[in-house]
Amino acid sequence: MGSLLHPPIPCDSGIPDYRGPGGLWRRDPEAEKLVTYEYYMRDPEIRRRSWQMRRKNRALRAEPNAAHRAIVDLERSGVPVRVITQNVDGLHQLAGLPARKVLELHGSARQFICTKCHARGPMEDALARLDAGEDDPPCLECGGILKSATVMFGQRLDPVVLAEAVAITKACQLFFAVGSSLQVQPAAGLAGIAADHGARLTVINAEPTPYDEIADEVVREPIGTALPRLLGSLGGHDGDQGDQGDQGD
Repeated sequence: MGSLLHPPIPCDSGIPDYRGPGGLWRRDPEAEKLVTYEYYMRDPEIRRRSWQMRRKNRALRAEPNAAHRAIVDLERSGVPVRVITQNVDGLHQLAGLPARKVLELHGSARQFICTKCHARGPMEDALARLDAGEDDPPCLECGGILKSATVMFGQRLDPVVLAEAVAITKACQLFFAVGSSLQVQPAAGLAGIAADHGARLTVINAEPTPYDEIADEVVREPIGTALPRLLGSLGGHDGDQGDQGDQGD
């Protein structure tokens, strides 16, 4: 088995970075409030601004890139693959990776969820209501507050999804940490869990991470070229190479 961690994969698809040197949170700290659960739930103006941010979100218009396709190619070659991702863009599935092989630790921006009755639906449906004139569309089932089906600051990760990610990580033979700062817990800790359980750990990231010292290999090349090269070398191996997973933040 193995795992990959990566936000530069979405960055290569035109989705902005959030915590990097030029990331959104560093340029506009107030923007964090738009994705902070406490502010979102208590302040209608924050919700209205947050919905406008979703309306302009490039993640829903992005397309998979060479790195996403390299993972799909590896899976189709017969190597068991699992993706554990902090990304919420759904690009792995759009690239052709079966949804059952993708664990979205931070949820999906492609769906909305009601905070009261937990009804879900396509984000496009909620955005269509904004186009029709609503600025803070309530749940059509119960009138509750709607939000993106992503984990906001101040919310816990889904314990079932996290437990499955830990189980996959403990069993893997290869773990690729791709484009992740490896600073956001508990997801970042998966790299350490993989190494502790005997997996070969490869960190692919432009900046140093807290796990570089225990990695078997550290790669500073661009994700779009490094990942296809590294995964391409695995395609000729048999299924015992195990699962591949990925994360990003």
